[in-house]
Amino acid sequence: TADFLLTLALPVKIIVDLGVASWRLRIFHCQVTASFIYLNMYLSIIFLGFVSIDRCLQLVHSSKIYRIQEPGFAKMLSAVVWAMVLLITVPNMAIPIKTIEERSGAGCIDFKTKFGRDWHVFTNFICTAIFLNFSAVILISNFLVVRQLYRNKYSESYSSAKKALTSILLVTAGYLLCFVPYHIVRIPYTLSQSDTITSCSLKQALFKAKESTMLFAVSNLCFDPILYYHLSKSFRLKFTETFTSPREENAPTEGGHHTTSQQTQKH
Repeated sequence: TADFLLTLALPVKIIVDLGVASWRLRIFHCQVTASFIYLNMYLSIIFLGFVSIDRCLQLVHSSKIYRIQEPGFAKMLSAVVWAMVLLITVPNMAIPIKTIEERSGAGCIDFKTKFGRDWHVFTNFICTAIFLNFSAVILISNFLVVRQLYRNKYSESYSSAKKALTSILLVTAGYLLCFVPYHIVRIPYTLSQSDTITSCSLKQALFKAKESTMLFAVSNLCFDPILYYHLSKSFRLKFTETFTSPREENAPTEGGHHTTSQQTQKH
């Protein structure tokens, strides 16, 4: 669902960034579609953290079933995560904006009231805290999994373990590439929006850096399906069923050959 919302939001953002959007569309982007982008980003980070924990528990403590691995608890946890992230992002859509004169250089922050700006800054720090905490979870979990797999390098099953090891390293590298550059820029950029940073040239540089790193962050839209395909057996089976055409089987005859009906004509 979050990826679908991001898919809807990206065309609007592209049109706005190209400078061809109408004034109403720019307002809509600032109030709605921009929030969809952040909604997707932090849901992706949180759920990847839970996937990493689950994979770590399956490998390191395979003899136990923890509460987080129970389907019922996992569904409840998913609902709680959605509610929490919506609680953070929806007010950015719901808080009334102020009317400003139409101009080409207006940014989303210019539409916000004093309360809207304060909430925006507050939620950015909350989201950064989410990123830092779940990044620690992901990196620690993946490190434990890699260590466990590496211990089995002399076993007969190391060929399959090697594939899993490669997959985990690629997932970790993809995560770092997608989200770390953006969050390095995010804090100073947020400070520039709250007038803590007053230099116009620095503000412009931070804005360009934020937009550039945002490209990496939204690339997780392509990264997530690949991740789910490799890590989720049910997703992989569903994907295979959806995109694989059914095979037609030809029944052989007793002699092992296929028979065809023949028609004869009388002359």
